[in-house]
Formats: sequence, C-alpha cells, structure tokens
Amino acid sequence: MDTDVLVCGGGVAGTMAAVAAARAGASVLLVERYGFLGGNATGGAVAQFNSWQTSAGRRVIAGLAAEVVQRLEAYGAARPHDVFVMSTGHRMDRVEYAPEVLKLVLDDLVTEAGVQPMLHTSVCGVDCEGGRVRAVRLLTKSGEIEVHPRVLIDTSGDIDVLHRAGAPFLPLEQGDDLQPATMMFRFGPIDFARFDALTPAELQALARAGYASGELARAALHASRNPFSSDGWFNISRLGIDATDASALSRAEIEGRRQAWQAAAYLQRAVPGCENGRLQAFATQVGVRETRRVEGEHILTAEELILPENFADGIACGAYPIDIHPVAGGELIYSSMGDDHAYQIPYRSLIPKGISNALVAGRGISATHAALAAIRVMTISMAVGQAAGTAAAMACQADGGAELDVRQVDPVALRASLVAQGALVGG
Repeated sequence: MDTDVLVCGGGVAGTMAAVAAARAGASVLLVERYGFLGGNATGGAVAQFNSWQTSAGRRVIAGLAAEVVQRLEAYGAARPHDVFVMSTGHRMDRVEYAPEVLKLVLDDLVTEAGVQPMLHTSVCGVDCEGGRVRAVRLLTKSGEIEVHPRVLIDTSGDIDVLHRAGAPFLPLEQGDDLQPATMMFRFGPIDFARFDALTPAELQALARAGYASGELARAALHASRNPFSSDGWFNISRLGIDATDASALSRAEIEGRRQAWQAAAYLQRAVPGCENGRLQAFATQVGVRETRRVEGEHILTAEELILPENFADGIACGAYPIDIHPVAGGELIYSSMGDDHAYQIPYRSLIPKGISNALVAGRGISATHAALAAIRVMTISMAVGQAAGTAAAMACQADGGAELDVRQVDPVALRASLVAQGALVGG
C-alpha cells in the first residue's frame, strides 16, 4: 500500500493527527492495535480531559480538542467544564466524559475526514534507509501488509515504530525514574452529593489514611464522574514499571487490578458516599505516563516551560503544571506555575534526529523527563497531534518528489494553518 501519511497509534494524539492530515487533503492510513481508537482516553479510561486554561482562566487549548468535546456534548457524554480541587490539594480544570462514547466520537471524526482506519493491526517491521522510513510492515487479521508512506507519524506512545527504525532516544538523567502507570477502575453507585461535599482537607486525610493502612497504593482519592450514571472512574493505583518490557507490563496489568480491587474495598468501607458502591469495571489497559522520548531537533526543557520560552515555531500551547508521580511514596511532586502562565511546544520537538520523513506526537516527543511531566496530558497531546498531521500534509503538498523532508515545512505557514483551524499556538 502507498499512502501520503501513515499514523501509527490511534490514541487521541494519533487520531487528531490523522484527521488533521486528511482534512488538509492527504491520503491517511491510521493504524491501531485495538478495535477502537482513543488510547489512554478510552482503553485507559482516564475519563477526563485536564488543563484547558491557565489558572486565571485564559484558554490555551482549542482546535480539534475542542471539537472532540463539542461532539461528546452532542451525544450527552460530557459534563460541563469545571474547576475543582483534587484530593491531593491541587487545583485543576477539566471536562469529564464517558470513555465508551468517546470511541463513537473518534469513529465519527475519522470516517467523516476520509481517514482509512486499520484496527486490530500491529507494526511488525520497519525499513529505514538513507535517513528515510521506506516501508512499514503491518500485521493484520488479513496477513502482513507493507505500507510505503511519504510521511510517518509515530503516535504509539512508546514510539515503537521509530524505535524499530533506529531513531535516537533520550536517556533518563541521574536520579530520574520513569513515571509509574495507573490502572483506572470504575466504582459505583456513589452518592455524589455526599462525596462532593467532602472538603479538600477531608479528602486528603482519607487518602493519606488509606495509603498509611496499605489499602491505597498512593495517597489520592481522585475520581471522574461518568456522565451517564452515579459511577466514578478512580485514579488511585501506582505501578512502577518500564512499559516497553512485555513481562513487566504483563505483571503490571495483574497487579493493577489487585490494587484497584483493594482500593474499591477501602472506598466502600471508609469514604462517605461510597458505602453502597462496588467495583464495576477495570480499564482495558493500564494507563502509561512515560516510556521512550525521542531525541529531536529540539529538546524541550522544564526551564523553557517555566520561563516561558517564546518559540518562533511554536505549534501548541499548554498550562498543565510539572506533575511527577514518583515510583515510591504516596505524594506527587507538583510544581504549579503562575496564575496566567502558559508555554509553547516547538515544531522541532516533533522531528526525530536523523530521519527526514517522520514526526512524533503524544507523550514521546523530544522533551526532558521534567518537561514531559507537564506536556504529557491528553489536551496538549491532541493539540500537538493536530499540528503533526497538518505539518505532514503540508510536507506532502510542498514536495512533488519522493524525498520530502518535514524540516522544510515553513513554521510560519504551519502556525497560520493551525490558527485558521481554530487552534491556539501562542506567541
């Protein structure tokens, strides 16, 4: 198969990339290992999109991400945008949604855009020659298919495709650990009138008591309410693994379910409003926060986010704080920024070194461990995915030959195109 743009990984970053590229006129093939799209947003059941705005209320994420929420609202599957205080005591804004209905929304988006989805499909090989991805081999239910893309966008989270292609990756610095994974679980029914009446201090005390007793894997009682019921999706477990290790990932899935079951028992026993609840469902997969980070043309740093650095090739904004979940201990390392503080992600951080026809979006872009702790959230990933897809289509349109280079995309034109699509790029 030949295609202009091959997107590998159908999470929210990959789906936005595929839709943006197709809307811009490119032929697009979107590869996903599950039978549905969404990644951590559906299979991981994160169930809320965080950090649309600065603490002062200035909007920093729009574009396709906002369209996703509008479509969820049309299905009755998103709760109103709100600002709340987490059980860890930190202030955050969010949109809670129904993960199952998000699958429908993403189906609608790719179908209407003319994207060709390849579900139940895994990458089994990559041919890279002369600094170009020449072919990607896919294992499908119909057998093996070889795809020749003009541009590859790796949105696999673990950046498996570019890893097979021999791209360079960033090491962890001394003293850093990969952020742990989480097994989300659905619990209910909950008397939310009583649960929501708990003060932040009361929630913190309950969370710390559960952690001290060993019933909670971390000191948190953070829940996202399901719009269709009195159930909530809880983010409580903590799984310190390298999710690129198949054996470790398998153990984490099992341990995550054990932690969720134990946490559900604590909710029922100790948390007001949860007495009549039961564990209703596990997420399809553990939610992974961090694995591989590609080494790109620019390595985004925490210092650049804190300044914030104004990038001439800034293609997305964010306001999420530096939020590091340590492997051990119950608390977060949470570095809030100023009330109206926002930062940019540069296009160069999407371009892997040494490969001319590939881009990265999602949590594997070129950033330090600390910077990734801010930019990994799904709202920002959707914005970066939209930029990657737009850039890939522009690269295909600008070059009539076979040797296009994504570095030749004009960042001014890219930014202008994103703004015309309703995205926010800052600067």
